[in-house]
Amino acid sequence: MVQFIADETFGDYFREFRHTAWRLETRRGYASDRAGEKYRRFLRGESVETDTGTPWYANIRTQVAEGKRIERVRLMDDVPTEGQRFLLATAVGSIAAGEDIRNLWRADADRLGLPAEDFWLFDSRRALRLHFDDRDEYLGAELVEDPATLVRYCQVRDAAWHHAVRRDVFVEQVLART
Repeated sequence: MVQFIADETFGDYFREFRHTAWRLETRRGYASDRAGEKYRRFLRGESVETDTGTPWYANIRTQVAEGKRIERVRLMDDVPTEGQRFLLATAVGSIAAGEDIRNLWRADADRLGLPAEDFWLFDSRRALRLHFDDRDEYLGAELVEDPATLVRYCQVRDAAWHHAVRRDVFVEQVLART
Protein backbone atom coordinates (compact mmCIF):
# COMPACT_ATOMS: atom_id res chain seq x y z
CA MET A 1 0.00 0.00 0.00
CA VAL A 2 1.41 3.36 -1.04
CA GLN A 3 1.70 5.89 1.76
CA PHE A 4 1.34 9.54 0.70
CA ILE A 5 2.87 12.50 2.45
CA ALA A 6 0.48 15.05 3.93
CA ASP A 7 -0.47 17.51 1.17
CA GLU A 8 0.29 20.47 3.43
CA THR A 9 3.95 19.39 3.66
CA PHE A 10 4.50 19.21 -0.13
CA GLY A 11 5.80 22.78 -0.35
CA ASP A 12 8.33 22.19 2.43
CA TYR A 13 10.44 20.04 0.12
CA PHE A 14 10.89 23.04 -2.19
CA ARG A 15 12.16 25.23 0.62
CA GLU A 16 14.33 22.70 2.44
CA PHE A 17 16.47 21.27 -0.37
CA ARG A 18 20.12 22.36 -0.40
CA HIS A 19 21.26 22.21 -4.02
CA THR A 20 18.88 20.80 -6.63
CA ALA A 21 15.23 20.01 -7.12
CA TRP A 22 14.68 18.08 -10.35
CA ARG A 23 11.47 16.78 -11.91
CA LEU A 24 10.55 14.31 -14.61
CA GLU A 25 7.09 14.90 -16.12
CA THR A 26 5.81 12.02 -18.21
CA ARG A 27 2.06 12.48 -18.48
CA ARG A 28 0.32 13.69 -21.61
CA GLY A 29 -1.68 16.16 -19.57
CA TYR A 30 -2.78 16.95 -16.03
CA ALA A 31 -6.37 17.19 -14.81
CA SER A 32 -5.44 20.10 -12.53
CA ASP A 33 -4.39 22.10 -15.61
CA ARG A 34 -7.56 21.24 -17.53
CA ALA A 35 -9.70 22.40 -14.59
CA GLY A 36 -8.26 25.93 -14.56
CA GLU A 37 -9.36 29.15 -16.23
CA LYS A 38 -5.88 29.59 -17.72
CA TYR A 39 -6.38 26.32 -19.66
CA ARG A 40 -9.72 27.54 -21.00
CA ARG A 41 -8.03 30.77 -22.14
CA PHE A 42 -5.34 28.69 -23.82
CA LEU A 43 -7.98 26.67 -25.69
CA ARG A 44 -9.59 29.92 -26.87
CA GLY A 45 -6.21 31.13 -28.15
CA GLU A 46 -6.01 33.90 -25.53
CA SER A 47 -3.00 34.97 -23.50
CA VAL A 48 -1.92 32.58 -20.75
CA GLU A 49 0.55 34.89 -19.06
CA THR A 50 1.37 33.69 -15.60
CA ASP A 51 0.99 35.65 -12.39
CA THR A 52 4.60 35.48 -11.26
CA GLY A 53 3.63 36.92 -7.87
CA THR A 54 2.34 33.59 -6.59
CA PRO A 55 4.08 31.84 -3.67
CA TRP A 56 5.40 29.15 -6.07
CA TYR A 57 7.21 31.68 -8.26
CA ALA A 58 8.39 33.68 -5.26
CA ASN A 59 9.94 30.51 -3.84
CA ILE A 60 11.63 29.68 -7.15
CA ARG A 61 13.19 33.15 -7.21
CA THR A 62 14.29 32.81 -3.57
CA GLN A 63 15.87 29.39 -4.05
CA VAL A 64 17.64 30.37 -7.28
CA ALA A 65 18.94 33.57 -5.66
CA GLU A 66 20.51 31.34 -2.99
CA GLY A 67 22.38 29.46 -5.72
CA LYS A 68 20.06 26.44 -5.86
CA ARG A 69 18.79 24.89 -9.09
CA ILE A 70 15.22 23.93 -9.92
CA GLU A 71 15.02 21.94 -13.12
CA ARG A 72 12.61 19.69 -14.95
CA VAL A 73 12.33 17.62 -18.09
CA ARG A 74 8.95 17.21 -19.76
CA LEU A 75 8.30 14.35 -22.14
CA MET A 76 6.43 15.35 -25.28
CA ASP A 77 4.67 13.28 -27.92
CA ASP A 78 5.69 13.69 -31.57
CA VAL A 79 2.49 15.62 -32.05
CA PRO A 80 2.18 17.28 -28.63
CA THR A 81 -1.15 16.77 -26.93
CA GLU A 82 -3.29 19.73 -25.97
CA GLY A 83 -2.04 19.38 -22.40
CA GLN A 84 1.58 19.30 -23.53
CA ARG A 85 1.09 22.38 -25.72
CA PHE A 86 -0.40 24.12 -22.68
CA LEU A 87 2.69 23.24 -20.63
CA LEU A 88 4.93 24.61 -23.39
CA ALA A 89 2.95 27.86 -23.40
CA THR A 90 2.92 28.31 -19.64
CA ALA A 91 6.53 27.32 -18.99
CA VAL A 92 7.53 30.90 -19.71
CA GLY A 93 6.52 32.03 -16.20
CA SER A 94 8.55 29.35 -14.43
CA ILE A 95 11.55 30.01 -16.65
CA ALA A 96 11.31 33.74 -15.96
CA ALA A 97 11.29 32.96 -12.23
CA GLY A 98 14.52 30.97 -12.61
CA GLU A 99 13.48 27.39 -13.23
CA ASP A 100 15.24 25.53 -16.07
CA ILE A 101 12.60 23.59 -18.01
CA ARG A 102 13.65 21.33 -20.86
CA ASN A 103 11.77 19.00 -23.15
CA LEU A 104 12.45 15.57 -24.57
CA TRP A 105 10.57 13.71 -27.28
CA ARG A 106 8.79 10.68 -25.82
CA ALA A 107 10.30 8.42 -28.49
CA ASP A 108 13.78 9.48 -27.32
CA ALA A 109 12.80 8.84 -23.71
CA ASP A 110 11.58 5.37 -24.68
CA ARG A 111 14.88 4.63 -26.47
CA LEU A 112 16.72 5.73 -23.31
CA GLY A 113 14.54 3.45 -21.18
CA LEU A 114 13.17 6.28 -19.04
CA PRO A 115 10.28 5.30 -16.76
CA ALA A 116 6.74 6.49 -17.24
CA GLU A 117 6.50 7.99 -13.76
CA ASP A 118 6.52 11.54 -12.49
CA PHE A 119 8.84 12.40 -9.62
CA TRP A 120 10.76 15.20 -7.95
CA LEU A 121 14.33 14.40 -6.90
CA PHE A 122 15.86 16.55 -4.14
CA ASP A 123 19.65 16.71 -3.73
CA SER A 124 19.90 13.11 -4.98
CA ARG A 125 18.91 12.14 -1.39
CA ARG A 126 15.15 11.82 -1.45
CA ALA A 127 12.32 11.97 -3.93
CA LEU A 128 8.61 12.45 -4.18
CA ARG A 129 6.97 10.01 -6.59
CA LEU A 130 3.77 11.60 -7.85
CA HIS A 131 0.77 9.34 -8.33
CA PHE A 132 -2.08 9.95 -10.78
CA ASP A 133 -5.14 7.99 -11.82
CA ASP A 134 -6.13 7.13 -15.39
CA ARG A 135 -7.86 10.52 -15.79
CA ASP A 136 -4.65 12.39 -14.85
CA GLU A 137 -6.04 13.35 -11.44
CA TYR A 138 -3.32 13.83 -8.84
CA LEU A 139 -3.67 11.26 -6.05
CA GLY A 140 -0.73 12.17 -3.85
CA ALA A 141 3.04 12.14 -3.40
CA GLU A 142 4.97 9.23 -1.98
CA LEU A 143 8.25 9.95 -0.18
CA VAL A 144 11.07 7.81 -1.59
CA GLU A 145 14.26 7.34 0.42
CA ASP A 146 15.24 3.85 -0.73
CA PRO A 147 18.89 4.08 -1.93
CA ALA A 148 18.41 1.78 -4.94
CA THR A 149 15.44 3.79 -6.20
CA LEU A 150 17.29 7.06 -5.62
CA VAL A 151 20.28 5.81 -7.62
CA ARG A 152 17.90 4.82 -10.45
CA TYR A 153 16.26 8.27 -10.30
CA CYS A 154 19.70 9.91 -10.50
CA GLN A 155 20.48 7.85 -13.58
CA VAL A 156 17.13 8.82 -15.11
CA ARG A 157 17.85 12.47 -14.36
CA ASP A 158 21.31 12.33 -15.94
CA ALA A 159 20.08 10.61 -19.10
CA ALA A 160 17.02 12.82 -19.51
CA TRP A 161 18.92 16.05 -18.84
CA HIS A 162 21.67 15.13 -21.29
CA HIS A 163 19.20 14.59 -24.15
CA ALA A 164 16.57 17.24 -23.35
CA VAL A 165 16.58 20.68 -24.96
CA ARG A 166 15.60 24.12 -23.72
CA ARG A 167 11.99 25.17 -24.22
CA ASP A 168 12.75 27.75 -26.93
CA VAL A 169 14.72 25.21 -28.99
CA PHE A 170 12.00 22.61 -28.50
CA VAL A 171 9.27 25.00 -29.65
CA GLU A 172 11.26 25.51 -32.86
CA GLN A 173 11.42 21.72 -33.31
CA VAL A 174 7.65 21.42 -32.81
CA LEU A 175 7.00 24.19 -35.34
CA ALA A 176 9.35 22.56 -37.86
CA ARG A 177 7.34 19.32 -37.65
CA THR A 178 3.96 20.95 -38.28
